[in-house]
Amino acid sequence: MASRNITESELLELIERGTVKYKDATRFWIAMHVESRQDNLLSIAAVLEDKLVVKTVMHHFEWEDK
Repeated sequence: MASRNITESELLELIERGTVKYKDATRFWIAMHVESRQDNLLSIAAVLEDKLVVKTVMHHFEWEDK
């Protein structure tokens, strides 16, 4: 998050309001455009286990199936 200048509030908004695309039953991405940023979409790669595990946070993200 720090190297990509993503704040905790941006991360929480992304988790709560982003578009979700599942890879399978437990792995997925969440992405959304943040108006105040100039780097396309913010995205997280996550795993749903007993709780949500954010594996990484990305910027300049593009969905593969555009």
